[in-house]
Amino acid sequence: MNKALDGAGDRNAASATRRTLDWRKKMSDTVAYSLLAYTGLHIFVTVGAIQATGAKTLSLLALVILVFGIIPLWRKFEKRWASLTDGQASDPAYAQAYRRDQILVWALAIGLPVGLTMVLKALVALA
Repeated sequence: MNKALDGAGDRNAASATRRTLDWRKKMSDTVAYSLLAYTGLHIFVTVGAIQATGAKTLSLLALVILVFGIIPLWRKFEKRWASLTDGQASDPAYAQAYRRDQILVWALAIGLPVGLTMVLKALVALA
């Protein structure tokens, strides 16, 4: 009886491991959290810096960039991973591709608000 229970435990552990490794969910979480971080940085860094200069039109332009540029880009990342089959979603061979996309998403989430702020500040300085 103990052997039967031990074998069932091994199968359950392997099954649980397969269920916890889901690249689709991981990328969806990455996209969601990075979009929150991007939005926070966008609000506090970009819009704050532009409003300090009094150029409210540029802060609206920055918001348009967020809505029409960034959200579709993030959706592309998520769609690419959402199209995986169940077998592919739990395949450890996708770890390197996932990590590459994860780093790119986070680099964009952090780098774009900072870069956008620098560009908009330069435009204000030129005007």
